[in-house]
Amino acid sequence: MHSNTAPVIRPVTDDDDLVRLTALIHGAYAPHAKLGLRYWGTHQSVQDTAKRFASGTGLVMLEGDDYVGTITLRPPQPESAVALYRDPGVWTLSQFCIAPAAKGLGYGRRLHDHATAEARRAGATTIALDTAQPATALIAMYEAWGYRLVGECDWRPLTNYTSVVMSRPLPGTEGVNA
Repeated sequence: MHSNTAPVIRPVTDDDDLVRLTALIHGAYAPHAKLGLRYWGTHQSVQDTAKRFASGTGLVMLEGDDYVGTITLRPPQPESAVALYRDPGVWTLSQFCIAPAAKGLGYGRRLHDHATAEARRAGATTIALDTAQPATALIAMYEAWGYRLVGECDWRPLTNYTSVVMSRPLPGTEGVNA
């Protein structure tokens, strides 16, 4: 799977294979399912994948013809149940995953940084996300990337846990929307 060239990150197009992308998402979230965490990504349908990509800018990471990651960058969500997500300067990340065979190669950080740079170019001052409260390894990773815990939300029945909401200012925008 791993070539000598850097993976390509690009927006999702109508030509992308949503069945393969949904399988990637299911595979990437499978370790969480084994721990009893019912992330949306563990069971979403192909139609859910399309709808989630369409909720913002869906990005895919490819190594050759293989999908190795996805992330969806969402603009401010005026209808969100999460107050922070309604803030005009806050963009969010969702449907973020890396193929199990590509873990440990720095692809997640590269995909994350690409998405946050896109958000900054679009005018975002803060990037936010949510993840399962019991997912301590993910929370620690996000904290190492500069995120801090700022609240909680509950997506049940789509999930089976309380989520933590995390955010961080985007570089060069500190104090703009503090």
